[in-house]
Amino acid sequence: MNPTAGRPGPVTGPGRGAGAGEAPEDGTGSGAGAPAEAGAHPRPPSTPTVTSARRPARRQGPAWTPWLYLAPALVVLGALLVYPIYQLGLISVLRYTQAQVSGGQPTTFEGFGNYRTLFGDDQFWQVLGATLVFAAACVVSTLAVGCALAVLLTRVRALPRLALMMAALGAWATPAVTGSTVWLLLFDPDFGPVNRLLGLGDHSWTYGRYSAFTLVLLEVVWCSFPFVMVTVYAGIRAVPSEVLEAASLDGASQWRIWRSVLAPMLRPILVVVTIQSVIWDFKVFTQIYVMTSGGGIAGQNLVLNVYAYQKAFASSQYSLGSAIGVVMLVILLAVTLVYLRLLRRQGEEL
Repeated sequence: MNPTAGRPGPVTGPGRGAGAGEAPEDGTGSGAGAPAEAGAHPRPPSTPTVTSARRPARRQGPAWTPWLYLAPALVVLGALLVYPIYQLGLISVLRYTQAQVSGGQPTTFEGFGNYRTLFGDDQFWQVLGATLVFAAACVVSTLAVGCALAVLLTRVRALPRLALMMAALGAWATPAVTGSTVWLLLFDPDFGPVNRLLGLGDHSWTYGRYSAFTLVLLEVVWCSFPFVMVTVYAGIRAVPSEVLEAASLDGASQWRIWRSVLAPMLRPILVVVTIQSVIWDFKVFTQIYVMTSGGGIAGQNLVLNVYAYQKAFASSQYSLGSAIGVVMLVILLAVTLVYLRLLRRQGEEL
């Protein structure tokens, strides 16, 4: 009995020559045992074609379907935002005083007459300059304090972190009128503890222009920094710890880590808190009105929001007050758009 019977013969792969009596596996369908032609090169094996199953096409709804989902939000925005802005712009181009409100005189169209009166008033430009400087100082101070405390929260233990969070949220939740009154009591020339601790006697913080603005700035920062702190802290916690550890191992200081590592990674978050701070601080009203008794001595601490209130309600010049409101709206939109455009030029995706 042949011991090799029943054993399979050697298998030749594609591209190899076949032995005598073996057919090359060239996929030509030639019968078994057909001799290979002399000098003929074996054909490469044919690649099998895989037919992929086609996915069923997604059914697309009508083009107005997204607007149907957005309709409730658009209705709310239209009622709370678009219509008041329309009324503000409409009153600003009319002659609308107490006489027109009571019906004693008809309402007449003034066009840009109210704006010419406003831009020809020297007090308006003084108030505008003071508002821009005051708002810029508040924004920078709020961002500096909020970001510094956000970094501090990542360095302290759980109990101090919880205490700082609760204190900051308490300041954030305090109404503006209440906070302004408390700060006035703290800096009161007769009973305030601050003057006693500093040895200032009966110094009045609200008498001088710059000291009054400084006092209001401190209160604005006190009630505004918690928003920046909590938002930036949440962003820092999302940064991978390996990145911060690598920067520390390279010998970077805390300031260098913030400037070169954290700040670029937190750029989208910083954009949001900066724009929010600009809007809030530019239209500060309650703190100025309460802490300086309506704008300070002879209006030395007026800002645009309080100035518009005085023109509209104290002087009954509603059209002039509306014109000031339109100017504030245009300034805020311009500042926001310019800021976003600068970030776009730096390659930031917003």
